[in-house]
Amino acid sequence: MSVARWGKDKSQELERLAEMAGEASAEAAVAMEQAPSAVLTVPAQDLASGDVPPEPVAGPTEVDQTEPPAAAAPPDLTAAAFFDVDNTMMMGASIFHFVRGLASRNFFTTADLAGFAWQQLKFRIGGRENHDDIKSHREKGLSFVAGRTVQEMVDVGEEIYDELMAEKIWSGTRALAQMHLDAGQRVWLVTATPVELAAIISRRLGLTGALGTVAESVDGVYTGRLVGDLLHGRAKAHAVRALAAREGLNLRRCTAYSDSSNDIPMLSAVGTSVAVNPDSGLREVARARGWEIRDFRTGRKAAKIGVPSVLGAGAVAGAVAAGLAYRRR
Repeated sequence: MSVARWGKDKSQELERLAEMAGEASAEAAVAMEQAPSAVLTVPAQDLASGDVPPEPVAGPTEVDQTEPPAAAAPPDLTAAAFFDVDNTMMMGASIFHFVRGLASRNFFTTADLAGFAWQQLKFRIGGRENHDDIKSHREKGLSFVAGRTVQEMVDVGEEIYDELMAEKIWSGTRALAQMHLDAGQRVWLVTATPVELAAIISRRLGLTGALGTVAESVDGVYTGRLVGDLLHGRAKAHAVRALAAREGLNLRRCTAYSDSSNDIPMLSAVGTSVAVNPDSGLREVARARGWEIRDFRTGRKAAKIGVPSVLGAGAVAGAVAAGLAYRRR
């Protein structure tokens, strides 16, 4: 077989896996909306319509509850917003925070945690995701959950969110998500993080739901295999399109937010694209395409954010020592 033919076949196989991952993620997101479980205990449509106020988030994203609630906007059923998680909604990589919490519960060895911490350090310093690193570490993580129940991971994920993630939410990005909710739009997270963890983050932030990587399970027990591939790169765009088809969304009226050039396919799938805390590659593309850029790493306060143009178009914190110290608690 020629090198060109081999390369074409490989590309087609990767696209097939990306599409499978996207379809599986959209299916899981819809199922969580329709049959809320421990992962999603409040109906997403209630959150989107304003009938149930978002649960307050610890740290800088706490909301003053003393003012009377504003009248809920009528549901806007064809417009929505999609937010990447790592370095967009949350400081650093959510999977690292999750792994750190699992390590404290003896799911991982010291050497495993050190490897994750090194990848987190590279991510925080360079601001770039490496697909090979992401795939390697998430697949390693899958091997540790094989044989464990989905409910066990959900319960642990709830604890880890409180311990390690709640205080790492970017208040500026959280305010942007709330802006869409206040306009009657639904808001989904889109991330390569396991869908169960993504759903927990979404629920804690009072959002509609989450698209994430789907790990195969049989009778509520993880097999250690993925359904398709990681929800990364083109797979995110497939997931957004698949969810839009299921939910009756008009993608031209939708908005997407991300920090990474890896998410250009997802950003290009909607009518309005916003680069948040962008890496150098995404910043360059955003400038060339006229996309809005928001950078909350400069210390700008969420309270200073006005109603931006996005609604017009669509109406080591990972140091090894810290991780090991946490594990010894």
